[in-house]
Amino acid sequence: MTKNPQVATIGFFDGVHRGHRYLIDQMITVAKEAGMESTIITFDRHPRQVIHSDYLPQMLSTFEEKKALLEKTSADHIEVLSFDEQLATLSAHDFMKQVLHEHFNVCKLVIGYDNRFGHNRSEGFEDYVRYGQELGIEVIQAMPFCEPNKEAISSSYIRACLLVGNVWGANEALGYAYSLTGRVTDGFHEGRKIGFPTANLNTDGIGKLVPAPGVYAVHVQLENEQHLRLAMMNIGTRPTFDGHSQTLEVHIFDFNGDIYGQQLRVVFDRRIRNEMKFSSPQELARQLEKDKGEVKRIYA
Repeated sequence: MTKNPQVATIGFFDGVHRGHRYLIDQMITVAKEAGMESTIITFDRHPRQVIHSDYLPQMLSTFEEKKALLEKTSADHIEVLSFDEQLATLSAHDFMKQVLHEHFNVCKLVIGYDNRFGHNRSEGFEDYVRYGQELGIEVIQAMPFCEPNKEAISSSYIRACLLVGNVWGANEALGYAYSLTGRVTDGFHEGRKIGFPTANLNTDGIGKLVPAPGVYAVHVQLENEQHLRLAMMNIGTRPTFDGHSQTLEVHIFDFNGDIYGQQLRVVFDRRIRNEMKFSSPQELARQLEKDKGEVKRIYA
C-alpha cells in the first residue's frame, strides 16, 4: 500500500478526551511543519477484548462515537485497524515495521507520554526511538495535557470520576458532556403511580460505563428529535421498593408521550444526590419534587 509520507499518532483514544485532542493537535503541527500528511491510527475494539475473551469493556465512547469525535479533528486521515489475534502477537518492533513503516509509510510518529504498544507492552519510549532509527521513523514524545493544580487528564481519570458520580469533573476532562444511549423498555410503573413516570433505559451490549448510583440532572434526546429535553435520572436498585438489580430510570419534564422501544440518549450534567431509601412511596414523591425543583434551578 503506497502512501505519501505520513506523520502519525496511535492509540485506542477511548472518549477522545482533551488529552487525546492535545496529542492529536501536536501531531498535526509536526505534520504541517514537515510538509507531510497527518494520520490518526486507532483500533476497532479494545485490545483486552481480544487478549482476554471474558473482558467486559466499560468504555467512555462506542466505536461510532469515537470515530465521529476523531473526524472532528483536523487530521488528514483516520485509519482504523481491526485488532485481532494476529495483530495482538506483534512485538512493538514488528508493529512499527509491518504496520507503521510498510503499510502506512509513517516517517514521524508522535506518541503520548504514557503510550505503550506491542505484544507485551514492556517496551518504552527509548525502545521505540531505537526501532525508529532502524526503520527510518522519527519518534517524538508529545507533551502531556496538564492544567495548573489539576491531575493529568486520562481515560482512567475520567472513568474514576464517573464511578463516584463526579460527572461534572468527567465532562470537564472530556471537553463535552458524557452520554449514554439505550432502548426504552417496560418497567415497574412505580414512578407513574406517584406522579413521576419514568422511561427505563436498557444499555445492555453498549459497553459504556454507567456512572455511580444517584440522581442526576440530565438532558435527553428522543429518537428522531434533534433538540434536547430537560430531565432527571436515577441510577440504582430502587431501594424504596426493595429492588435488587440496577435500573436506569429517566423522568422527562413536561412529557407524556409513549416512547417504548425507542432509542433514548441521556446527556449527563451533574449529580444531585445519592440514592436513598424512603419510608414510603409518598415520601419518595416529595423528595422527587424537591429534586425536580433543584434541576430546574440549575438551568434557570
